Amino acid sequence: MTAGPVLVAAAETVDAFHRGKFHVLQPLGQGHRSGMDAMLLASLVASERPCRVADLGAGAGAAGMAVASRIETAHVVLVERSPIMADYARRSVALAENARFASRVSVIEADVSLAGKARVAAGLADDSFDHVIMNPPFNDASDRKTPDRLKAEAHAMSDGLFEVWVKTAGAIMRPGGQLSLIARPESIADIIAACGRRFGGIEITALHPRVGENAVRILVTAIKQSRKRLVLRAPLVMHEEGHRFADHVDDLNNGRAAYRRR
Repeated sequence: MTAGPVLVAAAETVDAFHRGKFHVLQPLGQGHRSGMDAMLLASLVASERPCRVADLGAGAGAAGMAVASRIETAHVVLVERSPIMADYARRSVALAENARFASRVSVIEADVSLAGKARVAAGLADDSFDHVIMNPPFNDASDRKTPDRLKAEAHAMSDGLFEVWVKTAGAIMRPGGQLSLIARPESIADIIAACGRRFGGIEITALHPRVGENAVRILVTAIKQSRKRLVLRAPLVMHEEGHRFADHVDDLNNGRAAYRRR
């Protein structure tokens, strides 16, 4: 996934993803730092034709840029409410290492919870995206608080979060478009409820660290206005022996393959 961080300044690193195919500027010692979750989220997007992709809560932009790096016809909008992280996203896109797709990636500084005219004014028009991806905050508000404000914003889940984020996804996505997200297993009921009548054909894959161990994440995709039934797919086991990634998981993690819907 990464080739190791390169120190840029006292509080920043440039991290290589997809074995050096693109780079992300990230804060050091504060805020959320993207890794495998973002790469697996990006792997959920598959398209053989030009597509528009919105990355909600994009942070420094790792997941959205992973999509743009792998799919040459994808145009990606990184949506981030934190001015600090939105600036990291803009500077990440502008890195020389990302020049081959920089013209296809833009950043919108906006809160995912914006609705109606305020959302449209921010640049998120109705029915304008083919894919929406998201890695929402995953810690319950009762979890141990971090003194890092940026990290707290990125990780702390508020009541009704999935309802709000999925509602926005449904508004900005074209009919037949795909919602993709990664979350903790305990969020499964909230995600299904949030999809409601907006999205159908839900496909859920559990991610297990090793055979015999409990799932630590779930990958979820759904289609706007689909009426197909929910499918629980075969689980993905991330590690085979020791810390070695299974070949198919390593391919997803490094942009060599997409995790396509059934």
